[in-house]
Amino acid sequence: MAKLLYRIGKWCVRRPLAVILIWVLLLGGAAALGTIFKGPISNEMSIPGTKGQDALDLLNKEFPQATGGTIRIIFAAGEGTLDEASNSQAIQKTLEELRKDQAVLNVADPFQSGTISPDKTIGYADVIYNVAATEVSEDSKEHVQEAIGISREAGVQTELGGDVQMSELEILGVSELIGIAFAFLVLIITFKSFLAAGLPLVTALVGVGIGMMLVYYSANFFSITSTGTILAVMLGIAVGIDYALFIISRHRQQMAEGVEAKESIARANATAGSAVIFAGLTVIIALAGLSIVNIPFLTVMGLAGAFTVLIAVIVAVTLLPSILGLAGAKLAPKAKKQASSPKSGKKPFAYQWAKFASRYPIPVVIVVVALLVIIALPARHMELGLPDNGAKPLDSTERKGYDLLSQGFGPGFNGPLVVVVKGSGSGDIAQEAAAEADKIKQLPNVAVVSPPIPNQTGDLALLSVIPLTGPNDKETKQLVHGIRGIDEKLMVTGTTALNIDISEKLNDAFPIFGAAIVVLAFILLTLVFRSLLVPIKAILGFVLSIISTLGAVVFIFQDGHLADVFDVSNPGVILCFLPILLTGVLFGLAMDYEVFLVSRMREEFTHKGHAKNAIVDGMGLSGRVVTAAGLIMIFVFGSFIFVDDPMIKVMGFSLTAGVLIDAFLVRMTLVPAIMALLGRSAWYLPKWLGRILPNVDIEGDSIRKELEQA
Repeated sequence: MAKLLYRIGKWCVRRPLAVILIWVLLLGGAAALGTIFKGPISNEMSIPGTKGQDALDLLNKEFPQATGGTIRIIFAAGEGTLDEASNSQAIQKTLEELRKDQAVLNVADPFQSGTISPDKTIGYADVIYNVAATEVSEDSKEHVQEAIGISREAGVQTELGGDVQMSELEILGVSELIGIAFAFLVLIITFKSFLAAGLPLVTALVGVGIGMMLVYYSANFFSITSTGTILAVMLGIAVGIDYALFIISRHRQQMAEGVEAKESIARANATAGSAVIFAGLTVIIALAGLSIVNIPFLTVMGLAGAFTVLIAVIVAVTLLPSILGLAGAKLAPKAKKQASSPKSGKKPFAYQWAKFASRYPIPVVIVVVALLVIIALPARHMELGLPDNGAKPLDSTERKGYDLLSQGFGPGFNGPLVVVVKGSGSGDIAQEAAAEADKIKQLPNVAVVSPPIPNQTGDLALLSVIPLTGPNDKETKQLVHGIRGIDEKLMVTGTTALNIDISEKLNDAFPIFGAAIVVLAFILLTLVFRSLLVPIKAILGFVLSIISTLGAVVFIFQDGHLADVFDVSNPGVILCFLPILLTGVLFGLAMDYEVFLVSRMREEFTHKGHAKNAIVDGMGLSGRVVTAAGLIMIFVFGSFIFVDDPMIKVMGFSLTAGVLIDAFLVRMTLVPAIMALLGRSAWYLPKWLGRILPNVDIEGDSIRKELEQA
């Protein structure tokens, strides 16, 4: 691998303009595909084979009129009641305007359908379209915004709900740009050069641009969620900057040692580039591995992120060397009067920190492990689900509508259960459904059961069940299972039931995915480090990182501590696919840091044979770059904490906390302490196993030896 990357680096340096032109054309072509032929982005999360999905599929087949997209218009009287003349006239004018859209199948009148609260201050009208929610056009959405302006101007508070997404998530907004700006600041401090600091941003944005445009185009063929696109952007920017950082750092280090610029680029591509390839493949395998849980939306999300990381890796080992070739000797660090290296009088902070951790390993291990365990404690009562409109910001129309419906009709109104009653074939379906409705009414936590609605063939009927509790409450989950337990001919679906099924499916899949990750980590790290104890140590550190990160997430997003600091408007359940997603992403990033740190320790141990000195010297050489890489990840991921969408917010926080814990507490503190305790035994490998294992050269030792012999 190192020899191939050396040749690629040489070729790119000799033909920089050609390589850059190829990437510009690729970016332009991808941009054309992603903008002109952009596919639909949705928020639908379905899992085939679950009870709720089976019921929904049956519902789509037998009750097609019930599957059109719905926008719920929620009215609240500013003064008096809704049935007062001025208020009712404003509402009727709004409804008349809504009916003018030819895509509208039906607009329910709240006064005729009885969808008015008992005190007549809150009501709603459902606007049902003749297409699915994801296919409602932008023109129809704009028409709704114009129509509700009529009632709003008349003094009637009018908010929106339903299953039609009224706006798309903004990618690279103000907070994300601020995060990139902070990442640029870290690069300036690291390189002490504006030119060197700017190159990782350029290559990262090229990679993200190509990756995202092709992901948008692929939405024509796969169901891509908005969450998946945001994850791809997060990872693409973060790893794109970090991978360029590693290669440029090695290049500048070599030029400081007197290596000619073009030769240095090829060597950096061979050495640091090999580590980048391994790191990138680790992240790609971890994300692609999400497919083993057999959950379609999670598979597509993982593959979208993996593809963006793949583009970032290819950009790092082809486009970056070409740009470095054009920059030439301008990137060479300025000569210092006193070098900051482990051999000089002035030692870098990473060297001093490693020396401290290895001098007092037992206290360091006890303190760090105790701290991580304390942080992890809240994870014991983690509750999983899917955030609904009740988790949206307080000033959003969706949140206002959600709160109004809870106020007027009870908290369970925002999570109705749709029950499909299958007929026996020997009686009247309406009577059979009515009998089942009476059984459901006897269950605890039932507020209302609607009269049955039979289909045209008379073999199915629909019931709507309103719980007393909210969509994500434990009692609602128990009610879903209770209804299913009454009779096999009762099928429960609806958004609330589907979310419960998805959460339970993900809970069942997590141990399988976690076990696969642990096995993969052990195999990869055994190949890289040719050791048994180093992989075991790395896996245990990774497990500590995961559970402590989840503990921090629960502490804030479920328990509500520090909620105001992170603008969490309504603490509640934790995003159901977060544990699996976090495990996959953090595994890839944790192994990156492990490889970049420990490989330098192994290199020092191989050359000098002193285990403790190898820890200190290895971390002294790589600590500054790994610290910069971790900070860049934190700033990029952290910028997504401040978006309005609750799912993106918790993803941004969890990845930020995960990198902070894993990079600085586990890899930079716990690892050197444990390595010091292990001593030479850290590198023990049975001879029979050493003969079987292939030699994975991620540090480019083969190319170094070849160049030394030349």
